[in-house]
Amino acid sequence: MCILLKSLFSTYTEEGVQFTDEPTGNLDSKTTMEVMGVLKASSDKYHQTILMVTYNEAIAQTCDRIIRIEDGRVYERGGAWV
Repeated sequence: MCILLKSLFSTYTEEGVQFTDEPTGNLDSKTTMEVMGVLKASSDKYHQTILMVTYNEAIAQTCDRIIRIEDGRVYERGGAWV
């Protein structure tokens, strides 16, 4: 399977933020793990923050910080309103 990573990654290679919207939304489980590995490696190599939108709870649980939006309110992991 070929995934066009241009839509996932910018060409900016300095510290900053990578924005991803459902990067694994239509992928099988093997490819999902590969993409998550690439995102993690990019984050580590370029000292970047990954801001990811996902509906996949398993993917969300792999993140360092989870912020949810529910019913117009913003919540951190653990349910505290931000």
